[in-house]
Amino acid sequence: MIQSVREQANDLMPDTIALRRTLHEWPELGNDLPITREHVLASLEGLPLEVSTHESTSGIVAMLEGSTPGPTMLLRGDMDALPMPEDTGLEFSSHVDGCMHACGHDTHTAMLSSAAKLLSTRRDEIAGRVLFMFQPGEEGHHGAQFMLDEGLLDVPDLSDGSSSPVDAAFALHITSALPSGWVSTRGGPIMASADTLSIKVIGRGGHASEPHRALDPIPVACEIVQALQTMITRSIDVFDPAVVTVGRITAGTTSNVIPEVAEIDGTIRAVSERSRTKVHDGIKRVAEGIAAAHGCGCEVEVGIGYPVTTNDDEFAEFAFGMATDVVGKDAVVRLPHPVMGAEDFSYVLNNLPGAMMFLGGTPLDRNLATAAPNHSNRVYFDESAMSVGTSLYATAALRHLTPA
Repeated sequence: MIQSVREQANDLMPDTIALRRTLHEWPELGNDLPITREHVLASLEGLPLEVSTHESTSGIVAMLEGSTPGPTMLLRGDMDALPMPEDTGLEFSSHVDGCMHACGHDTHTAMLSSAAKLLSTRRDEIAGRVLFMFQPGEEGHHGAQFMLDEGLLDVPDLSDGSSSPVDAAFALHITSALPSGWVSTRGGPIMASADTLSIKVIGRGGHASEPHRALDPIPVACEIVQALQTMITRSIDVFDPAVVTVGRITAGTTSNVIPEVAEIDGTIRAVSERSRTKVHDGIKRVAEGIAAAHGCGCEVEVGIGYPVTTNDDEFAEFAFGMATDVVGKDAVVRLPHPVMGAEDFSYVLNNLPGAMMFLGGTPLDRNLATAAPNHSNRVYFDESAMSVGTSLYATAALRHLTPA
């Protein structure tokens, strides 16, 4: 079965590449992706799918029913791009200023579309149903949660009247951190939560030559930034890690004025809810305590973002076995620890057992250490890896939904 799936995925590569390049040329942001949705729907025309479009976003759900009853398996591909310029020099570079598919979501969408085509020819090998989830808004816009809220998992009965609940989920994410065609995953936490921090230190403005007559918030803000790092290293378990990075400090208007306010903005990452909560509490305690020690006011806001992406242990082992058969054991890597990036597939995995797997996209003749990373304006993904990705999507469904 694996060999024939690989052959079909290779035969579909012209379609996969064509869709990927079209999406790459016309990237869109957030949850409203009208051009992307139009092209994805066109790619699914003529297939034996029940296709529905979501109203709150540009999400697409396509259902493929197998020949015999069984559960439903969800396969997900995200569709949105990033607000950044492209400098790859590719002949199919973005035509949209300030917008680029720099995280490979164009490849995810194209692979999932081709998997739908492949699986449509193998309905007699499917006991149950495949739900293809084409999702917008992964890049910080909570697209998966919007689709869940709109009833993504509230699937109808099969045509014979038997129930077919969604009982598993699988997703791929292409990465420049692995050679083309290699795959990696792990059981348990695989990606971090992602929250934001915003701290406002409030003093009193004045003349820069007379700091004693003012209450300078800038050194207080600097002290808070340093203390947050100490808080992380001294209070968070090294084996249950967290990251706090301050990405921006804003204060003042000119060199001879002490401002009234200094603002700190940053990101918080954790790989467990325990550490996540502890960091949230620690940020508030440290910032307010240091500000109070200097007589300043302090306002702390923690913005809740994506939860930890946690693979089901049993399903991760299923994915390892499936991937080993598709690409060979030498190209399958068991991740030793989570990645500190974040994913809103986490919302799906909070509702279903399943797994996310990384797919290598760096050409074999390039150095992984110097290859432009995901989210770079120069990131480059080897398109041949998409044949592997299509095969992985299809094999996951065929294995999970094997008729008795």
